[in-house]
Amino acid sequence: MMFQKAIKAKQKLRLALEGASGSGKTFSSLLLAKAMGERIAVIDTEHGSASLYADRFEFDVLDLKPPYEPERFIEAIEMAEKAGYGVIIIDSISHEWNGEGGCLQIVDKIGGNSYTAWGKVTPRHDRFINAMLKSKAHIIATMRSKANYETGKDEKTGKMTIEKKGTAPIQRDSVDYEFTVVFDLNQRHLASVSKDRTSLFDGKDFLITEDIGHQLLRWLNDGTEPIQQPAKPEPQKPTPPPVQSNVLPKQLASEDQLTRIGDLLREEDFLTIETVNTTRDYLKKHPQPTAEAAIRIIRKLEEEIGKNRETVPDGQPDEKESFESLFGGAQ
Repeated sequence: MMFQKAIKAKQKLRLALEGASGSGKTFSSLLLAKAMGERIAVIDTEHGSASLYADRFEFDVLDLKPPYEPERFIEAIEMAEKAGYGVIIIDSISHEWNGEGGCLQIVDKIGGNSYTAWGKVTPRHDRFINAMLKSKAHIIATMRSKANYETGKDEKTGKMTIEKKGTAPIQRDSVDYEFTVVFDLNQRHLASVSKDRTSLFDGKDFLITEDIGHQLLRWLNDGTEPIQQPAKPEPQKPTPPPVQSNVLPKQLASEDQLTRIGDLLREEDFLTIETVNTTRDYLKKHPQPTAEAAIRIIRKLEEEIGKNRETVPDGQPDEKESFESLFGGAQ
């Protein structure tokens, strides 16, 4: 954390147009967008009003239908960015607030404690605002306006009074703070400024033209290139330890085990012909058997020899049934 010299960097437009129906918000937004000199995308919630001017401006349009959840506006903004549009008009963002499926309806649908409901909806609305502020494109947002009334008290009669005090945008209170410039349009299509960080339009009533857009563009480009913050390196994921297998590597039979098998096979008189042949065939195919296989062979031979010794009187094999008598002492 440290202080550094302040510099004016080049910026992207963040402009809002407020006005009642028929004040010229859509047409004015297209004039300003054209002056930016880049491809224009219009996110239209006003039932195709932007397309009425398709013969006068070149732009692409997305007709956004209800529900007007914040996430759908975010998705549309991201789609426009990925498609390479340099200017994004959102006509209008009032629907995100009080349109069908917008924030106010979401709160009503949640019901119950209002504080709890807003605790769930406010972060969703804030993500929508951040999507506009962080966009790499110029953003022009229109907002419907309504008459703004203030309540007071008559000093003479002591009765409550209601007085009309201009208009207010149909959006969350303080939304104007998020924009660099806010134009208010009246029914004569004249614009006045309720917020102007550029200081270009203070105290003026004027008709929005393409030249107004050019003035804004010059102000936006009057500065240094924005400093690109180096991307934070991805945290190094720890290398997982090698998987410990429960299966031990196979160990070959020892010399002692192989010698023991050979000794047992020499006691052919106490082994069946099938056992001897099976064992020898296995050893031919596996001249170096595993220790586990050798143990099984030894146990098999020892068990069979032991049983056959018990059935032969005095432990002597019957000459007629001996291996040698049948096979002539073959090795």
